[in-house]
Amino acid sequence: MAKVVVMPKLGLTMKEGTLVTWNKKEGDEIKVGEVLFEISTDKLSNDFESSDEGIVRKLLVNEGDVVECLKPVAIIGSADEDISSLLNDSLSNSESVEQSGSKLPEKELEEVNGEGRKQGRIKASPAAKKVALENNIDITLVEGTGPQGRITIEDVEKYIESSKNKVKASPMASKIAKELNVDLSEIEKDGRIMKEDIVSLCKCNKTSEDTYVEKRVPMSQMRKVIASRMHESWVTSPTVTYDIKVDMTNLKRFKDALKDVCKVTYTDLLVKIVSKVLLQYPLLNCSVDGNELILRNFVNMGIAVALDEGLVVPVIKCADQKGLEEISTTIKELADKAKKNALKPDEITGGTFTITNLGMYGIEYFSPIINQPEVAILGVNKITETPIAKNGEIVIKPLMNLSLTADHRAVDGSVAAQFLSKLKGFIEKPEMLIL
Repeated sequence: MAKVVVMPKLGLTMKEGTLVTWNKKEGDEIKVGEVLFEISTDKLSNDFESSDEGIVRKLLVNEGDVVECLKPVAIIGSADEDISSLLNDSLSNSESVEQSGSKLPEKELEEVNGEGRKQGRIKASPAAKKVALENNIDITLVEGTGPQGRITIEDVEKYIESSKNKVKASPMASKIAKELNVDLSEIEKDGRIMKEDIVSLCKCNKTSEDTYVEKRVPMSQMRKVIASRMHESWVTSPTVTYDIKVDMTNLKRFKDALKDVCKVTYTDLLVKIVSKVLLQYPLLNCSVDGNELILRNFVNMGIAVALDEGLVVPVIKCADQKGLEEISTTIKELADKAKKNALKPDEITGGTFTITNLGMYGIEYFSPIINQPEVAILGVNKITETPIAKNGEIVIKPLMNLSLTADHRAVDGSVAAQFLSKLKGFIEKPEMLIL
């Protein structure tokens, strides 16, 4: 029995997902456990594994479409099963049909449901397909002008006429020629131009100027989200960045003393300390909603994790209530999930404050951008052995700069300064954590 596949709800906070890639096309066989499509939610990507087996009869959305949770995206059934009723119901609920305000006629549904779309994308009349086949035309290259983008016989004939004066080239050769800005008419060849012909021409014509190449590449879904979020933050929050130097001598000693019991990092220690101090300065841990401030008596600490594709910020829920060992374990687990692209939507939402560490890259100062809807973010920098004057003598101390960016709508300079001063006190005297 045919079944409708819907956009899954992967977490309590997920409302919609982007269908990034179809792993199957219409007419393909699919088995239980095989990946049907890839979903992108916020900064996460997930594979959707089919819970049914059969033939992919219909793909209802295109790659790149944003789909609400539990909305239809595909139909799976047997090869000869009538799915017109399911198809009609699914299309009537889709955004495209809502905008047009009509349903496809039953006859049209049957044609689209059959072999009208090549690779799940193209629909064409039988006459158009016949002419394309007789003239050895790839019908996926023909632009349809009929209803719902359907390819007519006139479209195919027009394409054939316009192609008479075109240079014959393989799809790969055409793609490479476009990327390298090569005019295919410059290549003299009897027969079809292939990829090797383009490469050969480029080698022959290569000059010193050819070494300077510009290439456009599309943003990944993660990079699009990051770009949107950073722009939103930049135009939403009037920010000020405050810097303070802290002496890491005692925190380093404290960290080394724990290594036989629990191996912790500076980030683990900072999460513990910052969580404790934030409860004393709730304005740094709040959010702005219109003319109201949302104050909290708990801390959900976000930790920025760098991936090849960009940054994700997994969240340690109720970090203020966790011990140092539990914080360390949670950070390791979330970072490992992030690198394996296995984070759940609920694990990257709900943050109230964020820590981002660039110290391992040698950065000494920077102005981090706030992760909305939070009002502050703490940048952690490199620990530098620095000569300072103490009791009339020059001594070497491990100093680190902390960079706090705060939203001036909620946090005045005096509050930010007090927060950093208190933070400095705990870092330089970590034994106060037991108080």
